[in-house]
Amino acid sequence: MKCKKIHSKVIFFLEKELPDSEMIRVKEHLSSCSECTHFVEEMKRTLSIFDEEKSAEVNPFFYTRVKARLQSQEQEVYAGRPVLARILQPLAFSILLIIGIYGGIKLGEPYKSAVAVNVLSDQQMIPYLNEMDAEPIETFLMK
Repeated sequence: MKCKKIHSKVIFFLEKELPDSEMIRVKEHLSSCSECTHFVEEMKRTLSIFDEEKSAEVNPFFYTRVKARLQSQEQEVYAGRPVLARILQPLAFSILLIIGIYGGIKLGEPYKSAVAVNVLSDQQMIPYLNEMDAEPIETFLMK
């Protein structure tokens, strides 16, 4: 086997996922090629680092501590705000939103009539811009 093929199969070789015949060929090549053997050793070290990083210690009380902290923060938030403020705040935002929409509509009304006049004048110009309907395409192409 060539070294390039070995390099592409090294990870599968180390994970023992190659078929038996290919495993034997890779082992034979490694016994005769020192560069590939060095490459395989480097790859083993790299994969061992990844394996060490994968196995992080799991703290069994982590979830309970996070849950307790979230509940304490939740209680602080509700304890600090009176009930009336929790009801009035969304109501005030809703009223401001409705006033804003209404104001936008009222501000846009003077321009509504100007837009209608422009649309009518544009529709009157369209027949002059589209002369292709008046003249057949064959006569246009013959000129």
